[in-house]
Amino acid sequence: MIAGGVPSGSSNWVDFSAVKRAVNLETVLEHYQVQGLRRRGDQLQGCCPIHHGRRDDSFRAHLTRNVFHCFACQARGNVLDFVAAMERCSIREAALRLQQRFGVNVGMPRDGQKRELVRKEEGRNPPLPFALHGVEGNHPYLAERGIDLATAAEFGLGFYAGPGLMSGRVVIPIRNLRGELVAYAGRAVDGRSPKYKLPAGFRKSLEVFNLQRAVAAGGQAVIVVEGYFDCMRVHQAGFPWVVALMGSSLSAAQESGLRRHFEGIVLMLDGDAAGRAASETIAARLSGWRSVQVVRVPDASQPDQLTHSTIRQLLGAVGCPNEGDMVKQNLSPA
Repeated sequence: MIAGGVPSGSSNWVDFSAVKRAVNLETVLEHYQVQGLRRRGDQLQGCCPIHHGRRDDSFRAHLTRNVFHCFACQARGNVLDFVAAMERCSIREAALRLQQRFGVNVGMPRDGQKRELVRKEEGRNPPLPFALHGVEGNHPYLAERGIDLATAAEFGLGFYAGPGLMSGRVVIPIRNLRGELVAYAGRAVDGRSPKYKLPAGFRKSLEVFNLQRAVAAGGQAVIVVEGYFDCMRVHQAGFPWVVALMGSSLSAAQESGLRRHFEGIVLMLDGDAAGRAASETIAARLSGWRSVQVVRVPDASQPDQLTHSTIRQLLGAVGCPNEGDMVKQNLSPA
């Protein structure tokens, strides 16, 4: 581990670009005393020091590009991401530790420059450099959750039996507003823990699940649910302008993304105590919007447990703003 606390005063400022230029990945690997990596050209490969894989060959460090990727735990990124994953800390804390450890000299920029640099380094999830293959969209688990083949194909989800972090799970692709794949969520189908897995370093607070489709649908208002399957079931019921928070809280980045593209919001969170409380909190916070509606999902229920007809009835009861824009479909009542 990189020893030492974070110094006070002006040294609390981090120049992310300067740290990445000054400290290369090979030096950091040596500092962590990572053993057993084999050199092939400009790459080092071997067992991953992040998830401590001892019998795999999943880790790659590209020395010329100064980036790494593990095909098993899906950790990836630059030297800052590597230290953050090893130390279980934020990108900023990783940069501060590298800056102190290796004596990187940085200047003190103006406040506006500080904010811009922080946004560039910490304000996005990088696109994945790979995609999983052999995903089975016709797995029985999806049918049990009420997801039809067309929806599974559109969202790209299915059972993945290949190697790595998501092996033996239903994988759900997460894309940013530009449609770039930034992560997979892995749902256990056999009761194992954790129920959902996300790759190390992925910051779900920066993304809104299905935002790219909701924006493309062209509605003035957006329906907000908690989970992936809630989102897909509401979408299946004929409401393509639906997104999921991947939880019951709304981050500042998520709120900003929704505000840029929609004039109104329809909250359709779970019908449990946490969902009710979150609905009240978020509705109060977004009261400045032109329209904020709250759908009361039946007690102890989630949107993904409701029939299509019930979903449409609940949304119709609050006068869902986009209801008249619905594409006419031959939807089953299930």
